[in-house]
Amino acid sequence: MRIYSPPLRHSPWPLLMGAAALMAVLALSACSTPRTPDGIKAVSGFDVDRYAGHWHEVARIDNSFERGLTQATATYTRNADNTIKVVNRGYDPVRKEWKEAEGTARFVGEPDQAALKVSFFGPFYGGYNVVALDENYQWAMVIGSNKDYLWILSRTPALPWHVREHLLERARAMGVDVSKIVFAPPAGEQHARQAVRT
Repeated sequence: MRIYSPPLRHSPWPLLMGAAALMAVLALSACSTPRTPDGIKAVSGFDVDRYAGHWHEVARIDNSFERGLTQATATYTRNADNTIKVVNRGYDPVRKEWKEAEGTARFVGEPDQAALKVSFFGPFYGGYNVVALDENYQWAMVIGSNKDYLWILSRTPALPWHVREHLLERARAMGVDVSKIVFAPPAGEQHARQAVRT
């Protein structure tokens, strides 16, 4: 799950982005414990300590709270109370600034089932279901509270072509409209675009 708000203190954007992100969370879940979408099963045998760390977002179904952002990343850290700190970050090339948001994830059931709920705003939670995971925890596919929210994450900025195709096929089998999935451009191309705009 990915929600951003800009870090500048003296800008009107924190309030506007916060309101937009709140609406996104409300749209994701009308209750405190979102349900896993029909036909979706979270990964079992999940190890949160292996999952923790830094991930690159290599693909997503675009959404209002992430639209236009590039170089998106997510960092997960286990808290002392066994919740998970979530830090999402992305670059807005139009405003030439980084946007970052911090939230908390909790397991919906047992910690070896990769079904979680993530909150960036108090009691409002969105679903976070890891539905495909590399055995070495090098890539993952996540579906939110419904099939219109999907992210493909990787420990590296790009995935091999055969892994991309494998994940698209898995998503298609789960009933996801894969035509909506947008892959991030290669890292070098992202940096080149950023340099041209600055």
